[in-house]
Amino acid sequence: MQRSTECWRASKEDDEQDKAAWLESKRAEEQAESEAWSQRYRMPPLEGTERAVAWGVRCRHQVLATAYTALVLEGATSEREWEEIEEAARLVTRAGWWIDQRSSEPDDLTELLQAATEADRPTENPHF
Repeated sequence: MQRSTECWRASKEDDEQDKAAWLESKRAEEQAESEAWSQRYRMPPLEGTERAVAWGVRCRHQVLATAYTALVLEGATSEREWEEIEEAARLVTRAGWWIDQRSSEPDDLTELLQAATEADRPTENPHF
């Protein structure tokens, strides 16, 4: 039995709505987790558009969590060395920078943080 075009379209639209709702729920969950992580590790607010800031917070969390696992838990980076990396990461507050680095390799993080330009860092950090 073949479904009518109308039934097929209605079914497809329902699937797309379900997928969109699931994606929205997943993003909200990731956002809440990333914001809680940012507070726990004293990460300063990011700068940019509302959408870029939300995405940048998730990217920063992902980049730093992945790097911590690779460099400290699975690598030879000490906790003290990681604290220096974390301090350098706190200075980069442009959301776009974190979005741009979302696919970077953990081993490149220190170099990328050093290469961040003045536009990626605030002139004054009110959190210190």
